Amino acid sequence: MQENGWLREKSLGSGTIIDPDGTILTCAHLVTDFQSTKPGLKGKVSVSLQDGREFEGVVLNFDHHSDIAVLKIKSKTPLPAARLGSSCKLRPGDWVVALGCPLSLQNTVTAGIVSCVDRKSSDLGLGGIRREYLQTDCAINIGNSGGPLVNLDGEIIGVNVMKLRDADGLSFSVPIDYVVKIVEHFKKNGRVVRPWLGLKMLDLNPMVIAQLKERSSSFPDVSKGVLVPMVTPGSPAERAGFAPGDVVTEFDGKPVETIKEIIGIMGDKVGVPFKVLVKRANNVPVTLTVTPEEADASR
Repeated sequence: MQENGWLREKSLGSGTIIDPDGTILTCAHLVTDFQSTKPGLKGKVSVSLQDGREFEGVVLNFDHHSDIAVLKIKSKTPLPAARLGSSCKLRPGDWVVALGCPLSLQNTVTAGIVSCVDRKSSDLGLGGIRREYLQTDCAINIGNSGGPLVNLDGEIIGVNVMKLRDADGLSFSVPIDYVVKIVEHFKKNGRVVRPWLGLKMLDLNPMVIAQLKERSSSFPDVSKGVLVPMVTPGSPAERAGFAPGDVVTEFDGKPVETIKEIIGIMGDKVGVPFKVLVKRANNVPVTLTVTPEEADASR
């Protein structure tokens, strides 16, 4: 595994080489200050490797919502690259290791366990597009951002992005499975394309369903699905005919139980119509057709 750290003015961070050609994975908040405002020019950042070599890196792509960025350095010889693992296999209690250069202390390793595999951005008081993080109790400090979270097989399973201020044992990483999708978006579109429906959604489970049925006898008879508590006025969902109280049971012909499944089905398909089966009060089934728009960066 090759680890990197860079310093420019007061911005210090870590990163991981993910391709022998010098492609580096890091955090967007570390490098976007260096992004040129002139069209066609890329921001540059100083990159130092573990072996002491220094390079000038070019910011290829970044995404503020996920806080993921990709850099590139040019080396005369192939560089050691980290192996990417799979974050979907993680379970609470699994041992993990965080690498980076906190407070300019290069090659620092801290260990801990996975505390939560799907900590939602809303749980952390973060607005905007819905995101999920890996929560660990690894020690993370200034300079760790962008560094890898690694499993005991030496595989990258996350990118460290933040910790809660004035709190110990609460650190958060972007799951590598999501990071891989971000990088694929970069390669395909040059940016991350996120479809937007204009729905507030809630995953249902048997306990929540039982409680909703107690509150209203007309609540649809479902065992799973995704509840729609709110529809944004003027959104694609409103134009499609969605209404508060709908329970989505199928999306694009596939049964769905979670918001994550709906997001996965949409992928980066903007302007493509999807058939959606919902159940309404008194078990009334309705088929709707919704065409997602591209999410506004300000949302």
